[in-house]
Amino acid sequence: MSGTPLVERSLLFVTGKGGVGKTSIAAGLAQMLAAEGRSVLACEVDAKGDLAAAFEVPAPGFAPLVLDDHLSLMAMDTEASLREYLKLNLKIPVVGRIGPLARAFDFVATAAPGVKEILTVGKLCYEVRERHYDHVIVDASATGHIVGQLAAPQAIRELVKVGLIRSQTDWMLDILSDPTKCGLVIVTTPEEMPVAETLELRDAVARETTVDLAAVVVNRVLPERFSPRTEAAFARLKSPEGLDAFRDVFGEGSSAVLAAADLATSLRRNRTQYVTVLREGLGETVPLVLIPYLFQRSDGRRATRQIAEHLAEELDR
Repeated sequence: MSGTPLVERSLLFVTGKGGVGKTSIAAGLAQMLAAEGRSVLACEVDAKGDLAAAFEVPAPGFAPLVLDDHLSLMAMDTEASLREYLKLNLKIPVVGRIGPLARAFDFVATAAPGVKEILTVGKLCYEVRERHYDHVIVDASATGHIVGQLAAPQAIRELVKVGLIRSQTDWMLDILSDPTKCGLVIVTTPEEMPVAETLELRDAVARETTVDLAAVVVNRVLPERFSPRTEAAFARLKSPEGLDAFRDVFGEGSSAVLAAADLATSLRRNRTQYVTVLREGLGETVPLVLIPYLFQRSDGRRATRQIAEHLAEELDR
């Protein structure tokens, strides 16, 4: 783990188990940095349109969609990335669809895993190398695929010893391996399976890639609703005498109120233990960022702004 703060890195890959809110966190990071006046490109790798939904805008394409002076969105397209690569590096003019070349590329990509991934990673690294933006925030593949994506340049480099492709992977790896420029952000929730997968992914990334783990974001942390004193008071009210007195004041719904309070306390304690497991598993060198549960819709501009505000507070921005 590098000492470089997450917000000072030019390229951040955001990943996590499906359903933990990685897109929401990626959007929140982009929003937070853009609000500080930095130029930001947020890229969605799987092109599902979730990142666009976080900003309530039409789904972007490979050409960046400019939202304002500081923030742009794009969706990865490997064919378009190949077209751009050929134009920039081989000086081959390509008009319209690539056609036979694209079919040949698909054949090669199937036979040699890592080719499509390197077009994705290469495009993102290119934006960083050319300094088109201060930050590139990537809504990356989920935990099951991110290691292969990040390791692709290294795998190609080991296969190809000389030539243009080798030189391309060299500069990509220089960026990916530099913890002052690049980092991985893993998003999780305070639950057993997501926490276990996060720790497993941390080990796999360290073992199979050269990318630094910049931070782990724990999303949907339940707030502490009651103090220990209040919890003790609720416990006393559950006695027959206390419940009768409570019912006299609040009516027949008293039992349900106490049960709800007990459930809220139980859920928070249960989730808190997984935050502890995560903290102990990661050690003290990996920043752990806690984002509270938003009791509202999980996407849209309002949620993105709230997440950005919580991230700024946690990261002392």
